[in-house]
Amino acid sequence: MALIDTYRTSIMRKKKEVAKLQSDKASEIKKISDHTKKILSAKQAISRTKSLSTVQSKVREIERSEKAIASLEKKVSDIDGKIARKNKEIAEEERKLRQAEEREEKKRLKEAESQMKKVNEILGHHTKLHLQTQQAILDLQSVPEKITVLFMASNPIDVPALRLDEEARAIDEMIRKSEHRDSVSFVTKWAVRPQDVLQAINESNPTIIHFSGHGSEHGEIVFQNPQGNAKLVSKEAIVQTMMSSSDSIRLVFFNTCFSYGQAEAVVEHVDAAIGMNTSIGDDAARVFAAQFYSSIGFGLSLQKAFEQAKAALMLEGIPEETTPELYVKEGLDANEIIIVRPQ
Repeated sequence: MALIDTYRTSIMRKKKEVAKLQSDKASEIKKISDHTKKILSAKQAISRTKSLSTVQSKVREIERSEKAIASLEKKVSDIDGKIARKNKEIAEEERKLRQAEEREEKKRLKEAESQMKKVNEILGHHTKLHLQTQQAILDLQSVPEKITVLFMASNPIDVPALRLDEEARAIDEMIRKSEHRDSVSFVTKWAVRPQDVLQAINESNPTIIHFSGHGSEHGEIVFQNPQGNAKLVSKEAIVQTMMSSSDSIRLVFFNTCFSYGQAEAVVEHVDAAIGMNTSIGDDAARVFAAQFYSSIGFGLSLQKAFEQAKAALMLEGIPEETTPELYVKEGLDANEIIIVRPQ
């Protein structure tokens, strides 16, 4: 814009100079007219007089006016030349101004086009997210008439024993007491080895997978080997397992110590996951899980079931309600996820 302003200022200045030259020219032309009148007046005087001296005086007066007219006509010619040069300079400046304005307009249009492209990209992304969210909601509303909870437990002989059977018994009992108990199938697998996991998933095609047992501070799940001793399985292996397993899996419940990392990672492939942010006691694990599945069996949302399970810990006086963590896939809302909803 600075260059355009410079051209505009220059054009205005030159036009003022032309106006001044035209004013000067008009002034000189008036002088020529005045001298022409003097010549005519002198000639008339000569025609009327018989005095030699008067004639001689008027002749000299005519000569002076004719000389002045010649000088004035030269000035007028010079002014015309200056006006022509100035008009030529103005025309050149106006040409440059038009070119600069055209470049500026092209630049403005290009920037506007770029901005519009960015806006369209953002709108397209938002539309895509909106459609994905709508589809996810539709998927959530299409809940099957019956779901399977696959409970997999490992209690290796070389680590402190856990009361996993009590946890399974409590879960099964609370499911059977729930309103939609006929819509939930509870399948248990014991002394689970790593190679048993995929087999159990393929056999039962579960909606919920529940891991019960020990977990390491490094985010590993403790299964057992053929000798019954502890066998650590990495978070990456669990994530890969979920990714390659049944499309019907919607929730993975890690009821093991230090399992929040596994839960957070696995929601890239399932709707939701629950993990523990530190170690969790036997009683806390049992009470929390039992109430969670009871709430699910009453058709409550995932968020409400999670909150009721935490409330159950507080009612029992077990100060571990901050240990469980709920993770949900991006774009989903735990309040909208209802796993048991009989048709």
